[in-house]
Amino acid sequence: MTDLLTAARAEALFSSDLVTDSEPTRSEIAAAIRQAIALLGGSRGCACALAWAYGERPETAVPRMRWALRQVLVAYPRRSPWLPEGGDPTG
Repeated sequence: MTDLLTAARAEALFSSDLVTDSEPTRSEIAAAIRQAIALLGGSRGCACALAWAYGERPETAVPRMRWALRQVLVAYPRRSPWLPEGGDPTG
């Protein structure tokens, strides 16, 4: 289950200019998230960009969202009771 902050970060990263399948650093991810939020008018703007992409290009939106969520989970790891110490949050 994805918490709201993780989901919002993933939506912003999805909406950013970073290239899908890239492996950005944590600082690059944070900068891309900040820039997307600023350019799109907040987290709602990022959510709208995400919804538009799913409606217009679902074949590319699905892999991009998987990539964005994976990058956010690695950059901002959560301690989870169901993951072993040092476990991979992306499965």
